[in-house]
Amino acid sequence: MNSYVTGAAVKTLREKKGLTQRQLADRIAVSDKAVSKWETGRGLPDLSLLEPLSSALGVSVAELLSGEQITNQNRAGNPLRGKFYVCPVCGNVIHAFGEGAFHCCGVALPPLEAEECDEEHEIQVEIWDLQTLISLDHPMEKDHYISFIAQVRYDRMELVKLYPEQRPEVRLSYWPGGAIFAYCNRHGLFRVKG
Repeated sequence: MNSYVTGAAVKTLREKKGLTQRQLADRIAVSDKAVSKWETGRGLPDLSLLEPLSSALGVSVAELLSGEQITNQNRAGNPLRGKFYVCPVCGNVIHAFGEGAFHCCGVALPPLEAEECDEEHEIQVEIWDLQTLISLDHPMEKDHYISFIAQVRYDRMELVKLYPEQRPEVRLSYWPGGAIFAYCNRHGLFRVKG
């Protein structure tokens, strides 16, 4: 496994940027011979040069180290298209506006797929005084409970973490539209239109 900058990565990124070896060298205050050595595998850039080199090549240091330029396909960042991730060890909840690579407690977390509500996980929604009362008729025992309830709209998300022995209900601000999610620690994520 390569964990440092390769000559092929420097050359590929430099060419994508449309720079000559001399132009790149001038931007980071080294000689064009140094750049040539890096690209031919006869030398490596000093650690102190990684940040200026990545900046000159228009990539992050992580991209420079991996040799791949990453293009963000999720520029809109719509929370409704986001994903929930839950750690099976500690119960940590992550909501990302798009897919990501998340780890917690040494575990790679897969994005959760929301299912339509079934009889055991029916989400009830009532509107009172510009608030949304969200509840479920669900056990709240130590080994089987609703872990969180979230309300998501195209421009915002509100989440309440729940614990065993609490009631499986929350009051949230009233937002028309969107979706409401409830996560059962045994059966997964459920969704209903808000």
